[in-house]
Amino acid sequence: MKYHFQTAEELIKLTKRHNVPISEIAKLYESQRSGNAISTIRNKMKLTRDFMYKAVKTGIKSNKKSIMGISGGDAQKIYESLKNLKRMMGNKVTIRAMAYALAVSEQNARMGRIVAFPTAGGAGVVPGVLFSSAEHFKAGKRKLLRGLFCASAVGLIIAEGSTISAAKGGCQAEVGSAVAMAAAGLTEMRGGTPEQCFDASAIAFKSYLGLACDPLAGLVEVPCIKRNAIGCMNAIGASDMAMAGVQSYVPFDEVVRAARDIGRTMPRTIKETALGGLAITPTGNRVKKKLGLRITREL
Repeated sequence: MKYHFQTAEELIKLTKRHNVPISEIAKLYESQRSGNAISTIRNKMKLTRDFMYKAVKTGIKSNKKSIMGISGGDAQKIYESLKNLKRMMGNKVTIRAMAYALAVSEQNARMGRIVAFPTAGGAGVVPGVLFSSAEHFKAGKRKLLRGLFCASAVGLIIAEGSTISAAKGGCQAEVGSAVAMAAAGLTEMRGGTPEQCFDASAIAFKSYLGLACDPLAGLVEVPCIKRNAIGCMNAIGASDMAMAGVQSYVPFDEVVRAARDIGRTMPRTIKETALGGLAITPTGNRVKKKLGLRITREL
């Protein structure tokens, strides 16, 4: 396959050979893989973008609690804080990104429609970062699509070389992957080179290596939802570092392999089983009892 890649190294070589950004190779790869025309691939991503945007806007407007009652309404609180930024340490881009990420994640907990990008557990980070940044840049929809295609390429590399499943690799595999994807997508939107995109991804991803997946009662709510919001700050910071010329000492492909190895050695109790970490704190046990759940190590 002419546009096939499994690693960042291979992808960067393709961008140099064809003198195009990561997003263009991502489209060509998907067209070649699926047999669909580039226009079809682009239209599918437009649909993805539109569903993401709808989840953001619906979530921002709602203060409704989740079905289980342990999350909901925080996106609206953070979004309202934009009216008085003097009280906040972050700027408009970062605060809005957190609000958008919370909105999507809360929609997921309410069983609303979202885009699992790359998974439901990490679905808030990419739209949070890219939509907020696009508003800041006053960027057109075309530039936002470039960010999404670039992010997709990074997600593919992680899925091929490691995993995007928390059940296999802990939270590093879900929120960590989403943060790496968002960092690259944002960096391309800012005019960064493919090398800078992967520096941003590596810097971001390294910060999540070894992160436990320990949701209360096994629900994708606590701590998952707020981790998506904090992930936006990480992705934006990593992009800033890369755009300033900071390089990751460890290449992205090596970070991916490290994530794979860490996931394999990580205890089963902190890989989406609700058998360890925050899930078995007194608060975690109260939530399980409230929901009438009995989670055992025999699961």
